[in-house]
Amino acid sequence: MSSFGSKPDEAELQAYVDKQLDDSRRAQIDNWLEENPEEAATLAHYRAQNRALHDAFEPLLGRPAGGRFQNLDRVRVNTSRVWQIAAVVALVLGAGGGWSANEYFHSGPNAELALARDAVVAHRIYEIEVRHAVEVPAKEEKHLVAWLSKRLEAPVRAPDLSIGGFQLVGGRLLPTESGPAAQFMYENEKGDRLTLYVERNRAGDETSFRFVEEDEVSAFYWKDGPLAYALIGRAAREQLLGLARATYSQINP
Repeated sequence: MSSFGSKPDEAELQAYVDKQLDDSRRAQIDNWLEENPEEAATLAHYRAQNRALHDAFEPLLGRPAGGRFQNLDRVRVNTSRVWQIAAVVALVLGAGGGWSANEYFHSGPNAELALARDAVVAHRIYEIEVRHAVEVPAKEEKHLVAWLSKRLEAPVRAPDLSIGGFQLVGGRLLPTESGPAAQFMYENEKGDRLTLYVERNRAGDETSFRFVEEDEVSAFYWKDGPLAYALIGRAAREQLLGLARATYSQINP
């Protein structure tokens, strides 16, 4: 044992990064790190990964729902478990497992979180635009749908959401870290806007409706066949659910 106490194990080092140690033990590890610069560099990498995880996941910790059309409150996220998993991911990435953050966050179950994150970010960017809200207007819907279908390499549709009082404004192609995505924008008489975000289903599996909410922006997102979808807006949850159902039924007549 050194004068700075016992060598910390991986769990203790992670607790150090997460600021969960008492002051006495933290001071001991501070001193130990001064004598072990390689370990100090590794912990600096852990901190950077933690910041990336917070940026990617924190806005998305909402309430995912089980079932496409009912019992939507049956499944809820255990946020402490999410962060436990995130901490493990940070350790794996920091340990040089050969993954890149982009490959991890856009594959497997994390692709769903990346889908919701990218969809909400795109909605926030374009919902406030006046002159440049869309790239192709609704009057060119046939061209818009054909163009986006070609770029996503799968049939894309612009659903009719007039049942909820929303009319198609138009759409655009979006760049994402995992490839091209489509965005359709809708607007009602009050000027409220919804967007439907569509990208390739990278994982290939299918999921039920999931729900997230952040700063009054809500989203239902799901994966179905070759594509993944997210419907986003500032509408009430039940209203957005009705529109998500309408979207799904038109995509899968």
